[in-house]
Amino acid sequence: MSREINLVPDIKGEMIKTLKLRNFIFFLCIVVSAASAGVAAIVGTIMLGQQAAVDSNKESITELSKKLNSYSDLDDFLTIKDQLGNINTLTSNKKVLSRTFNILSALIPNGPDTITISELNVNLEGDAPTLTFDAQADAKKDPFIDYGVLESFKKSMEYMRFDYGDYVDKSGNIIPTYCMIENNQDGSFLNDSNKGLYAYWSIDDEGCSPADIASGTSSETEGTVQNNYSIETYDGKKVVRIWRTPQFSDWYKSTPTENQPYMSLDGTISNVEHFDSKCKRYVGVVANESAAPKWEEINDECKLVPGQEVDQRIKITSSSNGKGSDDSLVLRFSATITLNPAVYLFNNHHMIALAPSGHYNVTDSYVQIQSMFGERAADCEEGDTTCDNATNAGADANSKGGN
Repeated sequence: MSREINLVPDIKGEMIKTLKLRNFIFFLCIVVSAASAGVAAIVGTIMLGQQAAVDSNKESITELSKKLNSYSDLDDFLTIKDQLGNINTLTSNKKVLSRTFNILSALIPNGPDTITISELNVNLEGDAPTLTFDAQADAKKDPFIDYGVLESFKKSMEYMRFDYGDYVDKSGNIIPTYCMIENNQDGSFLNDSNKGLYAYWSIDDEGCSPADIASGTSSETEGTVQNNYSIETYDGKKVVRIWRTPQFSDWYKSTPTENQPYMSLDGTISNVEHFDSKCKRYVGVVANESAAPKWEEINDECKLVPGQEVDQRIKITSSSNGKGSDDSLVLRFSATITLNPAVYLFNNHHMIALAPSGHYNVTDSYVQIQSMFGERAADCEEGDTTCDNATNAGADANSKGGN
């Protein structure tokens, strides 16, 4: 039997293994270095390409910049662009001063007790618009200068309301404000003495046809949509009458009927064009099955003159005896009324002020307010005992102010 004898020492074997490992590592370093060089070359190529592209576009950008800066109306264009970007903000903050006429027609009493304004200031700045005015109150009861007229006027502020909202079609789509006609040519509201307020939807105007309004929710043709409405003619235009005052007897049904106007006892209205109020809601109460519902109108949120106390709603800064232009005895006073800011906001559409009775004032506000203004009453002349000693019926310490 033969035997093998290892004549290589152990340390010589370890050295051989170490040399093999060194050569393998050296080989790997060469491979990694080559790969790195390749990657560096690729990155360099990309960077050079990018720089070349930047340099190529730089001249074009410079040329376009010169051309843009040479545009003579650039400042105006940038200003208009900025304003268009802020148009929603501007619109939401826009206020409508002309609503003061309608507000005055509701605030100022027009009956046996009269209040005549001699000077008026409307301040719409800030969050609390105010009406500040000098006026005279007259109870038409000679020789009384009746503070009761002023007291009644102050207390009526608590019951003043307003209403606004949108006119909608049968499907509940909002009809743009510019499509609606709410006033006669004399400025008075369209009103039926038996059925209440209404407005006309002018379907001939651009963007106002029933198909245009329903375009987002309906695939019906123009003819089909128009056939669903009762069309009238007003001032040479095709119009659809929309009631602002609910037609309770015509719309109420115990159960809905397909394609028929419907109003439930909680005030929900459907299948008929109507006014969607943001302030008022209606509740019907049925005493028994055979009786017609009794309807209640509720408007708790939209107070024309907010405030918990009388002095928060109206401040009487002075009052004194005086004589009117016809030499009648009157009560002179100065006051400031703080109004709900929502009543002047442009985005609150179809705004109308409500008198304390809860009824709309449908007369021509622009004509009616003429009778609210008059010549300022004069102070009592020295020695005028009739004026100085006139009975101040209903006076109290708070009302008399500067008397």
